Amino acid sequence: MASIGSAFSCLRCRRRWKSFPWHRNSSWSQSSLSSRVRSLSTDHRRKESTEISLEDLKIKDIRIPFVGVKHARAVPTRPSYFSRGPRLDQIHIRLMRLLVKYNALPVCKLGEEPDVAWAKMEDMRGRLGEPIKKSNLANVQKVAKRLSAIIPSLLPSEVKQALLELTRNEDVVEYKAKIGTVDQYGRAIGVGKRKESTARAFVLEGTGEVLVNGKTLSEAFGRVHDRESAIWALTATNRLDKYNVWAVVEGGGTTGRAEALALAVAKALVAHEPALKSALRRAGCISRDYRTVERKKHGRVKARKMPAWVKR
Repeated sequence: MASIGSAFSCLRCRRRWKSFPWHRNSSWSQSSLSSRVRSLSTDHRRKESTEISLEDLKIKDIRIPFVGVKHARAVPTRPSYFSRGPRLDQIHIRLMRLLVKYNALPVCKLGEEPDVAWAKMEDMRGRLGEPIKKSNLANVQKVAKRLSAIIPSLLPSEVKQALLELTRNEDVVEYKAKIGTVDQYGRAIGVGKRKESTARAFVLEGTGEVLVNGKTLSEAFGRVHDRESAIWALTATNRLDKYNVWAVVEGGGTTGRAEALALAVAKALVAHEPALKSALRRAGCISRDYRTVERKKHGRVKARKMPAWVKR
């Protein structure tokens, strides 16, 4: 009778009705439902037991809830379903699985990797229809570049198919940096900028003579450090006595002019010998330095310095 009483209390309370262990209670079998159960009365005046039929209690049609249900809600098939960018994350997961699978394949040497035109941020946002962040796309492209470095003859077809989702249809040659040329007089022209200074250098084969605005190097730059910076591209590649340099420099101070001239000479030197580009890049002569002086703000002494606070 205690089990029947607990069952009725579960029927009255919906929460307990859902959590009641129907499958563990063996007393609710078909044989027990058809039998009669002896119940004890709580009335102290009635000492004899009474027999109650289960048909009178109307519990023949009790159904066990949630039979055959494994999950309370639908489970998505993709692990990236609840992420911010599920489609991009799915591509990332697929590329990582391919990298683990084909990690042992040999790769090309440094500098000999095939050129791939990777899709830009706007293209990927249009394809996937998601607000992609730059850092997330960079992580995906990092894995894709590692897969594209595999030797082309050994690259599996499924890797090629996966990389197509991150590439664009344009030709790679169109986006390559333009390399300077040598004119009919044997001169290569390079332009460099630094801070407020602009330099234009004419480099041709010679004995190592350097003229800046019609002056020698020692006359144009008083500091030794600025002289070394101006011809650092020739010093790093051991070409001091092989080329002559004529330069026109404008604007800025001596430091800005010297570093602008170094960039201009490096660009002109690459036009003569394209094989020196990697050495010049390691020496720091190819990249443009965009650092400039921060402007003064209103209400401040300088760019960031605040005036002294006075209480009275």
